[in-house]
Amino acid sequence: MPIRVILADDHPLVTEGVKAVLETFDQIDLIASVTNGRDAVTAIERLDPDITLMDLNMPGMNGLTATELVLERDPAARIIILSMHDNPEYIATALRHGAKGYLLKDVPTEEIVEAIENVHAGETYLCTGIDGAMQPTLDCDREPLTSREQIVLLRLARGLSNKEVGRELEISVRTVETHRKNIKRKLAIETTAGLTRYVLESGLLGLTD
Repeated sequence: MPIRVILADDHPLVTEGVKAVLETFDQIDLIASVTNGRDAVTAIERLDPDITLMDLNMPGMNGLTATELVLERDPAARIIILSMHDNPEYIATALRHGAKGYLLKDVPTEEIVEAIENVHAGETYLCTGIDGAMQPTLDCDREPLTSREQIVLLRLARGLSNKEVGRELEISVRTVETHRKNIKRKLAIETTAGLTRYVLESGLLGLTD
């Protein structure tokens, strides 16, 4: 039986390129293509693919949040993150959220297929050139941020006050303060300036939610 794959990416050139690649391999069946995280969650729940290729940056809901939601409902789901970012912290964050693989969008055609086959076989796949650089980051035992904490962190890094964050997310200021406290504890960062610097240096500021 072919490996059933869903592609979630909002960039037309990437989508068409990946589609063209996968359609040339008989052992892979691309069963759906969506352009945002919310539709990805729905499609995965409805179609139960063997593998999902998930873009990190998508409108409406980013790939990390979508991955987390999918795995809450089906811990056996296998998701490979697609990204333009090779920052180790970015990659480690994706893996801590449950992704089984991480591919840069400019990898050779054969590597996309190799990643799909390896993850389908139960392995974790990191694309060529980033696996060695990842080891120190993966060895870190820091508690990961939840998707909600990441959303709050991104807004704090953009300079929003607790009140403004609460208004945007429709939560109380006290809830924002709790998230902020937990974020600082998990990252071992005490100041707002430090949180902003962390977001900038890790590349997370580019994520949409």
